[in-house]
Amino acid sequence: MPFPLPGTQLVHVGRQPIFDVTGDVVAYELLFRGSMDAVDAGRRDTYATSQVIVNTFTEFGIDEVVGDRTCFINLTREFLTGELVLPFGPDHVVLEVLETVAVDDEVIAGVTALVGQGYRIALDDFVWGSGHEKLLPLASFVKLDLLEGDLTHLDEIVAACRAYPGIQIVAEGLETGEHLALSNRYGFELRQGYVLSRPQVLTATSLTPSRLRRLELLGALSAADTDLERILSIIAGDPALTMRVLRASNSAAVGATTKISSVRQAVVMLGIAHIRQWAMLMVVDDVAEATEVQMAEALTRARLCENVAVAFGASADAAFMAGLIGAVAGMLGLSNAAMAHQLPLSPDIAGALERGTGPIGQVLRVVNAYERGDLAEVAAAYSGDDLTGTVMDAMRWSRMAVQATQN
Repeated sequence: MPFPLPGTQLVHVGRQPIFDVTGDVVAYELLFRGSMDAVDAGRRDTYATSQVIVNTFTEFGIDEVVGDRTCFINLTREFLTGELVLPFGPDHVVLEVLETVAVDDEVIAGVTALVGQGYRIALDDFVWGSGHEKLLPLASFVKLDLLEGDLTHLDEIVAACRAYPGIQIVAEGLETGEHLALSNRYGFELRQGYVLSRPQVLTATSLTPSRLRRLELLGALSAADTDLERILSIIAGDPALTMRVLRASNSAAVGATTKISSVRQAVVMLGIAHIRQWAMLMVVDDVAEATEVQMAEALTRARLCENVAVAFGASADAAFMAGLIGAVAGMLGLSNAAMAHQLPLSPDIAGALERGTGPIGQVLRVVNAYERGDLAEVAAAYSGDDLTGTVMDAMRWSRMAVQATQN
């Protein structure tokens, strides 16, 4: 197993294909995995659900995980009742009601509201008499476990589901040819199980977000008079939060289409409500902080790019963004181009990171040359104020920004 660099973490999400009767993959169930070699989930609680959502939508990107297919996501009671808000829309998503959820009036009301918002519902490991039959009028899918489920009343359960023409049945736990034959005999529309495909664990390297910054952001978002400038300051001052906001803005579930050129634009595009929802999930999905040294180095680079931008006629905000993305790419062991490819960047920032083009590309070349000690190249390319003073300003600014996160 690879080990993450200091200040980074390995994040994982499992996915298991769901097939139609012709053998085509039509959907993936997303699963919690605590490590890249985990065989099963190990836990199916609110923490697990939050990790799956955060990792899928803000670390990998939903397009990378499922492409244009549907994803099934297990939900606990807190999400079904609205205590924790889903930070994505209903397109290409099916919400699975776990069999461990006690179906009472509050759950029924919550599921009814979700269906009213356009979400599709699946009843996981469906057992007649568990109370989940109350949700059949709201369901689009019912999952029947042919491996560990009680099959003695399968005829009656299938007949009850078929009373609702809008329901498709997913046969899960398929591990033998007999299970497939049973699925064919009953005409189950969808199939899932080891005999068809085992779950795959996807792993990526991620910068560990600052726990304190998350809490500070959540507090600012929860204030009665939300201060946009404070929110922007909190996000821009934490590289990991910046990356997650950018990735969230690129999520198909959020519906963003405009290319991003600044943190401000990303926040405005997502809206305070979406940022608040992601922050709540990040608090649930709590991990260790990035190191202070890495934070300061990343912010120094970003601030230096911002300060140098004026000499090349580049946007200061865009230069800050490009510098920060380059620093984070270095932390994750990625190239600038690989990092840029994951984010919804405006053409000038993307071109600068991927090919070194445009005024921002000139900014990055000067900063890169200074960092590697090539003062001749700096002198040849940069005609602005004394760069040493500019560097000292960037270092002071980043030191104060990092200290602010520790107070």
